[in-house]
Amino acid sequence: MTVKTTLSFTDRHHSFLMAKVKQGTFATASSAVAAAIEMLIEDEIHRENALKAISSAISERIDAPHSEFVSGEDLFRSALRRIEAG
Repeated sequence: MTVKTTLSFTDRHHSFLMAKVKQGTFATASSAVAAAIEMLIEDEIHRENALKAISSAISERIDAPHSEFVSGEDLFRSALRRIEAG
């Protein structure tokens, strides 16, 4: 289904949009806007997936036994040894 709507753009956005249509990158301004919205949808999906992965990793670390934790001192000591050896 196609919905007809009216949009307003800044001069900068309108010029860019019309240049892309004139170059043949997009057949119409509507197709360019539709492509931009599709990119926003994809970006949102990737952002949601990244947030879920981060949340899952945090939950796993919270649930990990304390014995698996590495102290900050040990972590930095190990990192410094690697830097000095490299």
